[in-house]
Amino acid sequence: MANIKSAEKRIKVISKKTAINKARKSELKTVLKKFNAAVDSGDKAVAEVAFANAEKALRVTASKGTLHKNTSSRKVSRLARKLNNMA
Repeated sequence: MANIKSAEKRIKVISKKTAINKARKSELKTVLKKFNAAVDSGDKAVAEVAFANAEKALRVTASKGTLHKNTSSRKVSRLARKLNNMA
């Protein structure tokens, strides 16, 4: 346990940031699942809307520092390729 006041504060700050990051990642996973379900259903119009939502969520998550920007871009690229390869 921390004995110094600044160390105690850092513990509080880190726990808040961890909770925020977990919430963002959870929301991101939900959006990605919705996109994958839309692609699996075969409806291109629904998949395009889901892709727009997924791309936005990935970009926001990267801009907030939860994900690295290259990770976000890689995931967007893979989703776009998946969307374009729909029958």
